[in-house]
This record gives sequence, C-alpha cells and structure tokens, in this order.
Amino acid sequence: MNYTALSDQELVKMYQSGDSVCLEQLILRYQDKITSYVLTFVKSRHLADDIVQDTFVKVINTIRSGAYKEEGKFIQWVMRIAHNLVIDYFRRQKKFPVAEGSEDVDIMATLPLQDRSVEESIIYDQILTDVKKMLKYLPLEQRRVVEMRIYEDLSFKEIAELTQVSINTALGRMRYALINLRKIAKENDILLSM
Repeated sequence: MNYTALSDQELVKMYQSGDSVCLEQLILRYQDKITSYVLTFVKSRHLADDIVQDTFVKVINTIRSGAYKEEGKFIQWVMRIAHNLVIDYFRRQKKFPVAEGSEDVDIMATLPLQDRSVEESIIYDQILTDVKKMLKYLPLEQRRVVEMRIYEDLSFKEIAELTQVSINTALGRMRYALINLRKIAKENDILLSM
C-alpha cells in the first residue's frame, strides 16, 4: 500500500483500526515542520526534540483513547499541542527562574519588588473569570484570539502564526472581540477594570 498518497484523516482512521504504519507515516510527514516550529521558540535542538516527542505522545494517547475529533486539519491540531507544550515549558521556567549574579550585576535588583495586593489579585481573578464566561458569546475567531492573548499569554505574532492569518487580522479580531466584550459587559452590568 502507498501510505504517502493517503490523507491525514485516512491515516488516522487506519491507525485507529490497528495499522501502526499509518502513525509512522503521520510522524514522518510532520516531524520536521513541528520541530522547526518549536525551535523558533526554544532555540535548543535538544529541547525541541523533547517537546516534539511529547507532542506525538499526546497525539498517540488522544487517538488511542478515541478522544480525537476531526474539527479541522490534523496538522493544525498537532501544532496546537506542540504550541501548548512550549507554553507549558516557559511557564515552568517562570516558576523556577534562575538568576546569576556577578560583580557588575546585583541579583536583588532583578527581583520584582511589588506584587499585586490580595485585594487586587482577587479583583483581577474575578475579571478574568467574568471575561472567560463572556467569551462563549463571541464568534469563534474572536474568542480564540482573546484566549490565546489573555489566558495563554501569546504575542500577536505568535497568534497570527498559529492561526495562519496576518498580524493585522489577529489585531482586528482582538479589537472586535474587545468591542463585543464591552457591549456584553455593559448589558450585564459587569465591571471590567480594576
């Protein structure tokens, strides 16, 4: 059988039916693309390889469990998994930052001196919770941009690349999302500022 001629969906279905060669074909088809994408963020081949491996482990587990749903292109789904793993990696790095000092650099000067007060943190968390509830009323493209920007902490350049649109389109979607969120907040008497 010529596996290279099969579509991603056909390969996934055949893999679900027990043909492990189909999974190998999917990995071969996209491994370089995903590795290149991850490398743009992590700048380390070793780390990129680890993240790509973790990505395919998630892909395999999701397909095997029957949780994979064809809601778009297979590669976009895999790229989203890889992207989320990159974000997870950077979040872990922020939790455990490494600061190195020298005679010229005072480590204490690099530490943040002011955090939000308890009250500000509670208000901020409530605003994020309210926004999250309101997101379901936005069109999908607008909702996704807000989620990626606010909750996944992505830049507009990253959002544009991940959603395969121009930066201007990503910015436009965010602008319309904010307009719609303000309108929804006003109609429901929700305060969106601290």
